[in-house]
Amino acid sequence: MKKTILTGILSLTYFLSFSTYAANNHDDYTLEQVVVFSRHGLRAPLASPTSTLGKITPNQWPQWDTPASYLTTRGGALESYFGHYFSEWLADNKLLTADKCPNEKDVYIYTNSLQRTIATGQFFIVGAFPGCIFPIVHKEKLGQMDPLFFPVIRDDSVEFKQAAIASINQNANVNGITGLNKKLNNAYQNMAKIIDYQKSTNCINDKQCDFVALPTELIIEKGKEPGITGPLRTGTSIADAFILQYYEGVPLKKVAWGKIKDEQQFKQLVAIKENYNTVLFGSPIVAKHVAANLVNYINQAFANNESTTKFTLLVGHDSNIASLFSTMQIQSYHLPNQFETTPIGGKVVFQKWRDNRSGEHLMKIEYFYQSTEQIRNLSPLNRNNPPQKVTLTMTNCPTNEKGFCSFSTFKQVMDGIIK
Repeated sequence: MKKTILTGILSLTYFLSFSTYAANNHDDYTLEQVVVFSRHGLRAPLASPTSTLGKITPNQWPQWDTPASYLTTRGGALESYFGHYFSEWLADNKLLTADKCPNEKDVYIYTNSLQRTIATGQFFIVGAFPGCIFPIVHKEKLGQMDPLFFPVIRDDSVEFKQAAIASINQNANVNGITGLNKKLNNAYQNMAKIIDYQKSTNCINDKQCDFVALPTELIIEKGKEPGITGPLRTGTSIADAFILQYYEGVPLKKVAWGKIKDEQQFKQLVAIKENYNTVLFGSPIVAKHVAANLVNYINQAFANNESTTKFTLLVGHDSNIASLFSTMQIQSYHLPNQFETTPIGGKVVFQKWRDNRSGEHLMKIEYFYQSTEQIRNLSPLNRNNPPQKVTLTMTNCPTNEKGFCSFSTFKQVMDGIIK
């Protein structure tokens, strides 16, 4: 990989959807409540010499400073930087007070019960409210998925399985998963060359020597996440490992064993992972099913009462965001300076505002995220170096020129999803 890799898609164009300091640098609006859904921070990949991925390449996967899937040391630092920025943003918008520990009833941190999600919440608190003590709420034993964050199938009927598989195929391609695999054929071939698949244990011992032809099957089973076998699933795990290496600051000559030579090649590999997440968790029927608990939780968090928590942080996974966006009908969006649509550590920020002139309540949804170079360079976030921000739009809750949609309409849409 050359030093110039990704410069085209990761140009340092400065992108902000509002002002640097606050969403509104005047007194026309008041921020009343924020609910954030965050993907966990930078973690170690699932690839290791003894893992399933260890059998698909003769090359040695690198060792990391934490066990597979755990938040890395760099991931913790990056999350604390994000927390620091949020403390400034919340103070600038007068939701919380600067340089003072918030009241415990004003801040609520709730994470999935995996190490990487819990640790993300812990490091966020360290950056946002240093010296303050806040509980990190997780409701299951360490390593066990919380139902709120577990995008699991709960219906074992034949009718649902058939509808879910049809929805996934329709979302994948006009010719279903088969058509998507054909579309990604060049990416799969490129992946096979990078991992030297012909010399892998899979090929030599198991005689599965055609990476593109790995058996593909959609899996919809009660109690499990929607799944798929074949090159899309395996390619996603490999691409994920390469992306995480890049984020972790691994020297370019060592990312993917130095076999990715240009940005186009990298984009091609990332497309495998992007399609996997969108196809499996963004298919309408599956998404509405697996995101039901999360949609209900966010909707209830915005219930009108005096005891409402001012700032709520939920920490889960990219699969949660994909299903949430599909269910809420978030319109197509682009994240400048990133090659992922649900980047590591990225935060979906739901903001309830009041128009001080009319008294109307408004909803604004933004994606706060670190650019790829901010992650790779371990860049501190603050007012002078903020995260990237993109305003999101719900199809059924149109926004004005400032990115606001009617809060009452937002609630109606969310209520309709839950019914």
